[in-house]
Amino acid sequence: MADKYDYLKLENQLCFPLYVCAKEVINAYKPYLDELDLTYTQYITMMVMWEYKELRVKEVGKYLYLDSGTLTPLLKRLEEKGYITRQRSAKDERDLIVKLTKSGEALREMAVDIPLKVGKCVGMEPEKAQTLYALLYEVLGKLTER
Repeated sequence: MADKYDYLKLENQLCFPLYVCAKEVINAYKPYLDELDLTYTQYITMMVMWEYKELRVKEVGKYLYLDSGTLTPLLKRLEEKGYITRQRSAKDERDLIVKLTKSGEALREMAVDIPLKVGKCVGMEPEKAQTLYALLYEVLGKLTER
């Protein structure tokens, strides 16, 4: 019979390998992002902006699972670097619109190889990576549907 404290063993926690893997993957990005003077959070924000070019702040937050308290200083910093602009919507002043600048678009070319470089660091077969991706988004969906 299992000890009632087995659930408290680190080796039995799903959250622990998720936490450590996330930390280590982000660390794998660091040398490449340092070359661009970006943090990981700034990088994923730029990925959203490269894809959509113009979004409301609320939409950026939704894509990144970030609240406005985290997003506001992040966007301000990217604006200071010249990669985005933030402007109030002419239709609704409550909406803040984030737009990609030419400088931000140029940064995309400098970042284009980063996912492949980090993928090589991880060294996972594409099929396994796709399975892990699907499983993680399944978990994420369950946690965010509440």
